Amino acid sequence: MGCSCFRRSILVRKRTVSTPYQGIPGLENVNHFSYNELRIATDNFHPSKKIGRGGFGTVYKGSLKSGRQIAVKTLSAESRQGVREFLTEINTISTVKHQNLVELVGCCVEGSNRILVYEYVENNSLDRALLGSTRSRINLNWEKRSAICLGIARGLTFLHEEIVPHIVHRDIKASNILLDQDFKPKIGDFGLAKLFPENITHISTRIAGTTGYLAPEYALGGHLTMKADVYSFGVLVLEIIAGSGSAKAIWGGTQKMLLEWAWQLHLEGRLLELVDPNLGEYPEEEIIRFIKVAFFCTQASSGRRPSMSQVVNMLSRKIRLKEDELTAPGFFLESGGYSGGPSTDKKSSAESSSYLMSSVPVTITEVNPR
Repeated sequence: MGCSCFRRSILVRKRTVSTPYQGIPGLENVNHFSYNELRIATDNFHPSKKIGRGGFGTVYKGSLKSGRQIAVKTLSAESRQGVREFLTEINTISTVKHQNLVELVGCCVEGSNRILVYEYVENNSLDRALLGSTRSRINLNWEKRSAICLGIARGLTFLHEEIVPHIVHRDIKASNILLDQDFKPKIGDFGLAKLFPENITHISTRIAGTTGYLAPEYALGGHLTMKADVYSFGVLVLEIIAGSGSAKAIWGGTQKMLLEWAWQLHLEGRLLELVDPNLGEYPEEEIIRFIKVAFFCTQASSGRRPSMSQVVNMLSRKIRLKEDELTAPGFFLESGGYSGGPSTDKKSSAESSSYLMSSVPVTITEVNPR
């Protein structure tokens, strides 16, 4: 009898060790690749196949035996946080399909290896194509840039409003927007995403994301709503128009961030000075409209920001912009708070029209630098 019980305990223990992810929602819904299959597809993860790197691992270009090209996202073996990101990403997007979201092809859970396999997107990230080194940049005209803005907005509308439970991405930024062969944008990297049931208004959570894109109420207190993604989108629109990253604190020859500098130009009636000099010809009225939509998205108070479906309509001219309701955006201050306020008096300076939103110290964990 004692021997039988002993054997049973060993069997239970072995079963637990061999299938540590059994029963995790989403894992059973995706294709499973062997490690050897992905090793062969990427020429043993050769450095020449490397196409990107994130906080939790490296992305390689690969080719399956069928000829299909893939992007292979490997997880750093020592990263506990990365394991959580890996499972979150699978659980979040394994069944989600949209033309403006990167498709998850499958995964590998073998030994210590945790690997995500995505569709390969030909023109890499928006960050590399538009904001990267001169060598990697692609000349994107206004037609392409405006279409990229609209595509991202439609992808976020799908996540926020069209699927249940809703999804808050939490890390909308240029490096997480991929461009296909026709420069259609696809939102990727759902490792920080949160599922958002319909019956709640917000989630109080540990702060995660990228500095420069974080909404005030989220960065200061972990108060997460879908309006945090709206704020990040607004910053991204300004980057697409300016052709430069938001965190470069030398705008206008001052120590201002992009959003702060853009608002000052608005107050001084000089908005077109924000436009990327490499853009070439562009419709002035339409670009100014896009910049003002970005201001609506980055309002200091989340309640003043539009939903993403409203943003799509604003960008598409389906609804009129109520410019008299536009107030100063919220943004980081070096003192550790955010500024932003209701003044729209163009006679006042950007500094005098803002106020300190919170005296709460900024203690941000899991935040990646730009």
